[in-house]
Amino acid sequence: MRQAARRAGEGLRRHRRWLFALVVVALLAEMAVAMVTTAVKQTPTIDEPVYVGTAEIYLQQRSLRYNPEHPPLGKLLIASGTAFADAHLDRAFVGDQTELGRHLLYESGNDPWRLMLLARLPMIVLTLLFGLVVLAFARDLAGPVGGLVALGLYAFSPDIIAHGSLATLDVPMAGFLLTSVWLLWRARRRPRLCLPLAGGALGAAVATKMSALPAVPVLLLLVVLSVCSARRTHNPGPRERMRLLVLGVAAASVVALVAIAVVWATYLAVDPQLRWARPENLPVTHGLRARVVDRLPFPEPYRDGMRIQFGFENMTWSGFLFGRYYHGSLWYYLPAALLIKTPLGMLALWSTGAVATVRVPRLRPAAPYVLVPPVVLLAAALTGSRDLGVRYALFMPVFLAVAAAGVTAFRRRSAHIATAALILFVAVSSLRTYPYYLPYSNEAFGGPARTHLRLHDSNVDWGQDLGRLAARLRQRYPDEKIWLVYKGSGVPSFYGIDASDPREVHGLLVVSDSSIAKADRRLATLINTSKRIDEVGHSITIYRRATREHGALEAKWPRREEVPHNPSTT
Repeated sequence: MRQAARRAGEGLRRHRRWLFALVVVALLAEMAVAMVTTAVKQTPTIDEPVYVGTAEIYLQQRSLRYNPEHPPLGKLLIASGTAFADAHLDRAFVGDQTELGRHLLYESGNDPWRLMLLARLPMIVLTLLFGLVVLAFARDLAGPVGGLVALGLYAFSPDIIAHGSLATLDVPMAGFLLTSVWLLWRARRRPRLCLPLAGGALGAAVATKMSALPAVPVLLLLVVLSVCSARRTHNPGPRERMRLLVLGVAAASVVALVAIAVVWATYLAVDPQLRWARPENLPVTHGLRARVVDRLPFPEPYRDGMRIQFGFENMTWSGFLFGRYYHGSLWYYLPAALLIKTPLGMLALWSTGAVATVRVPRLRPAAPYVLVPPVVLLAAALTGSRDLGVRYALFMPVFLAVAAAGVTAFRRRSAHIATAALILFVAVSSLRTYPYYLPYSNEAFGGPARTHLRLHDSNVDWGQDLGRLAARLRQRYPDEKIWLVYKGSGVPSFYGIDASDPREVHGLLVVSDSSIAKADRRLATLINTSKRIDEVGHSITIYRRATREHGALEAKWPRREEVPHNPSTT
């Protein structure tokens, strides 16, 4: 009887392991399909050509001169994909980083569709691997079911799918940071193995995007906490506590040194000689910022990149929130944008999981690891001057997916049913927006078709639908005259879009939704005297003009190819 019961128990455990693996594979497969199909259909967003062009410069010229405001690691990852494209790039090219991206994609004989897909694939793979980190972290905290809850939220997150399918830096930075925190959590049991690895992951985050820097002091404090937890004896005295503190500080120093070494390694991987000429018009920093930058133990290009970022922060940018176009920044912009663009079921599970992490005794030790880093990063982001999208807070869905695993600590059957229902709600909301993940907003705010009424820029319209627009114009509006107001890095003529001089507008008026949000008096007059007839990808609106409006159009308007757009400003 006992042997039969034992065999039955082993069979049940084996069955559960297979079921667990099957669900993990299904969730990651769904995410992979969503990201790959999105990557295939989208034209370059505003920032991507800058990163791809810089990646090619890394490969072909071993130079750090482009895009110094971001460290090299993210672009090296992009280069691991574009290396297979055998892209042609004129070594005699002279221009800024925006012109570089345009030259590489549209003026050098390369296939921009293929080149962009190869640039995006490493980020897609990396996003999937970070999903495994989310799973492992949540499983460590709350068991297999908690791991599946966290992975489900991560895999169905529209923001993670949208930005994980692009050759940009936001998902890699958030993922490397989460990996470092997870390794610090595991260092409570295996410090010698996990602490150096945590330092490497922290260095990777800082070497991807400088916005990870505010989290560094938090993670070093977590190193001390992990070492004290790993070495603590029962009821330690004052001398023992002091010894633990010294060990923790020493371990934090080792982690910091490993992180610094990773940053240096990424620059040396591009140019082993570290040749660097300061950019012209490099912003001058003063006061505390200057003292901090000058003392950081990073390569000079990194420190100059920080000065460029501080220069961006000193500029006045424009924003758009809840239908209001404004200059400057709003401290509540990111919380409001997250509220709009996060599935309702996900918001509920984040909140409940965070409460459980703080209140449930067995989860409480994880609260500093799971909750404090994203809170500190969000607080730092709230002080920024650029209200350009939730991508500035993409660490929130990454970390809070892990925190949401805490809902499994509630043992009531009703709690389990509610959790399953909310995850299903998230899945349905995410799948319904396919393949238009970038302009997603939840049902309370009208869904993706109405996001442009409340947000702009990378929340809605980042130039991703130029190819879809070209196809729509060929299919439904052949041979009609077009005036295009497009916000993006693509070249309309490459996709077969022939936009006429706006002083001759009659026929189709095609406007990016971000341009509608920021329309001046002349463009607003054109829009208000036109009839809305179609939309593309929830990011571009098509109007019809039946007559010429001379009064509104006589002012000098630039053609689309002459309209300036911002270079990479993340």
